[in-house]
Amino acid sequence: MKKIEAIIRLSRFEQVRDTLAKIGVRFFTLKEVKGYGLQKGEKIMYRGSSYDSDYIARLQLDILTSEDMVESIVNAILESARTGQVGDGKISIIDVQEVVRIRTAETGAEAV
Repeated sequence: MKKIEAIIRLSRFEQVRDTLAKIGVRFFTLKEVKGYGLQKGEKIMYRGSSYDSDYIARLQLDILTSEDMVESIVNAILESARTGQVGDGKISIIDVQEVVRIRTAETGAEAV
């Protein structure tokens, strides 16, 4: 089992979600995250005024999957999240020892 953590732009979420659905990803966890990177913050518009922010707002997707799906999931995220601009995000792939579904006590791929 693997865990894919993808940090993406908020504006690209719907494209990423739809592309993942096309390849059969039925479940992922979504978190709003803040970070600091090469962009060094961004401008935020609020009630017609522009403010400088010290952080960059992004979304983090956590996807648990079998090893045979990792490449297609990563390619789907790259295809749908990339703008070619600084701040497109990062993808991490992490080994997962075990996954257990609480309701049924299923383990491994059946738990996902």
